Amino acid sequence: MSALPPGWTTRRPTLDDVPRILELVHASDIAAVGEPDFSADEVRAELTGPNTDMSRDSWLAFDTEGGLAGWAYPRNPSGRARDFAEVYVWPGRGLPAQRPLLDLIMARMAERAAELGHDPYTVRAGAIPNETGYIEALTAAGFVFLKQHARMRLSLDGVPAPAPEPPPGVTIRPVRSGDEAEMRRFHAIIEEAFLDSDHPLTDYAGWRRQFEADTVVSFDEWLVAEADGEPAGVLQSADPGDEGDEAWVRYLAVLGSYRRRGIGAALLRHAFAVYAAKGRPQVGLGVDMANPTEAARLYRKVGMIPLYRANVYQTTISAARVRPLATPSGSGGGAGH
Repeated sequence: MSALPPGWTTRRPTLDDVPRILELVHASDIAAVGEPDFSADEVRAELTGPNTDMSRDSWLAFDTEGGLAGWAYPRNPSGRARDFAEVYVWPGRGLPAQRPLLDLIMARMAERAAELGHDPYTVRAGAIPNETGYIEALTAAGFVFLKQHARMRLSLDGVPAPAPEPPPGVTIRPVRSGDEAEMRRFHAIIEEAFLDSDHPLTDYAGWRRQFEADTVVSFDEWLVAEADGEPAGVLQSADPGDEGDEAWVRYLAVLGSYRRRGIGAALLRHAFAVYAAKGRPQVGLGVDMANPTEAARLYRKVGMIPLYRANVYQTTISAARVRPLATPSGSGGGAGH
């Protein structure tokens, strides 16, 4: 396992660390893509999400001056046989923590595989193409390139309100958030629509925990499309975090039997009008470029453009047979973001 430099230390995070972690992630984002792309709500969600235990799954690395140099954590909300390893380091001065943190999180992945009952276990990681040092660390750890994701954006300046009329026979309305049956159907549409994609399935309770952890949830931005009176598609938004003002499409899902009827585009245009009416200057979303539904083509059709692309890497590991001894503070491994 790679070692941190002399005098560097690691410890587990707490929620009190959220502001410092956010500062670290913003510095990493700015270096990689030119602007911050994370919120405090997202940091809290990553620390406390389903199948994540801060006291066992995450590490912070500190330099000799006590400055936060890196953060590593996993993400597997579904508990299925695929995890995601994230490692952020402060650009430049945090690089010595890269490989040590990566080693720590990958050793923990073998334990998580055993605890979740999976062997073998797939682990993925992401890197912006210009993060060559991190890509080298991932490659050395056995990861291979899998595919790309794109971060897309649209300016909402001049977006018409109200939204254009949807296709004939289609109506769009806000979700009835107080109706448990409707909320369960909303979630079921997301899961069913993404069955033919790489979306990790999440049960209803886990899905609710994810959005209920957000500081604000604007259900007027969650949309349901009905075709001939039947639920056909949904759009789930996420509120801008902290001082951000960019609207965010978390999920756009149209059932297979209703595709190619303009429902996805209608949901997006309706959402854009709602966001614009609230004064949001822009909207963003992430898309899997390998999605078999060719979602990226739809997003371009409604005017969105790629802001940047991120590579996705993958490796397969075996479950731990014997729980390893705890790593003492000051030792670690490194991966960077």
